[in-house]
Amino acid sequence: MQLKKNKRITSQNYLKYYYDIPYEGKTSAGRALRRLKNITCPYRGIKIISTDTIKGFEKNLARCKTAQDAVNLLEPYQQNMLPVEKSIFAIFKDFIRLNPDDNLQNCLQMIKMNCLMKLKLEEMEVLDDVDMLTRKLSPQTAMKVREKTTRCRQIILSNCKQDCFKRKTFLNSLEEIIPKDNERDIFNNIKNKALFLPTSESSRNAFVVKYSKRKQVEIVRRLFIASTGSIEHITPQSLGGINTIGNFLLTSASGNRYRENMPLSEYIKRHPKIPLYMQMYVNDIIREIHAGNLEGNETYPYKIKKKLMEESEGRIMISLSEYKYSEEDAAKAVEEYENRWANYNKQKSNK
Repeated sequence: MQLKKNKRITSQNYLKYYYDIPYEGKTSAGRALRRLKNITCPYRGIKIISTDTIKGFEKNLARCKTAQDAVNLLEPYQQNMLPVEKSIFAIFKDFIRLNPDDNLQNCLQMIKMNCLMKLKLEEMEVLDDVDMLTRKLSPQTAMKVREKTTRCRQIILSNCKQDCFKRKTFLNSLEEIIPKDNERDIFNNIKNKALFLPTSESSRNAFVVKYSKRKQVEIVRRLFIASTGSIEHITPQSLGGINTIGNFLLTSASGNRYRENMPLSEYIKRHPKIPLYMQMYVNDIIREIHAGNLEGNETYPYKIKKKLMEESEGRIMISLSEYKYSEEDAAKAVEEYENRWANYNKQKSNK
């Protein structure tokens, strides 16, 4: 999606327009986290690109004319890239050795057909897993699910351009099925398994197929923004999660988007290193608090430790051994901060 002409790019609207993730959301409670730098993504383990780099990146992107220009612009962010984006960038680096004056869209179009075949196989494997789980359902409910997966297979195997497989359409179609009361847990497992259908966040093949239709500027922007910061609800809003810093994580945009509404305990199955990355994230947060960069939020580590334990069903156990504040001292620090602000605002209003 393109910004309207002359619309100013900010860290608040960047992800909304280009990645369909509302960075600002409906609250300012995550503002303190968004200001932090050099934070490990708790989902993917990479260092998050600070959003204060967005304007400069976008300005330089407007000057990119060739594939060589694009690769040069992305090079400083290579270490921040996630596996899919890093593998695509490696393809681009090979491409410019022989085609420096070409463009990246042509590069993706050259390998699209091979990636499309591989993508179809990836999609089929997930549908096979879904069908396997239907064996635990009643015949009536199982047939309803099988009808959906059979239709998906027909679309995947078809070469008709007007009738292409849409992951979101399939996920929505499962919501049309109403299982019996004693089947709800199994059916939820089926829906969670369906979330593993490949996307451009999880599959290099899906990325190539999708972005071979996009211009170079969109391809480059996509590689960059996947690692920029996004505020994530630990408990999704759709499941009752509230807009408070105790329910927030600062994650990479790609990690946020790919989780969707997947339960954290299920997401860990997809990325088994999440508990390790969460500890690295909390250690970074502790470092920032000790440096005075998260003043007024000293209780945050304790809040998310409890929240992560609950949401992950005990799979994430955070250590706060390096934290200088006890839970009681952290609460006092927050109270003192709030009192200082209250007195400041009172004095200001009396002037």
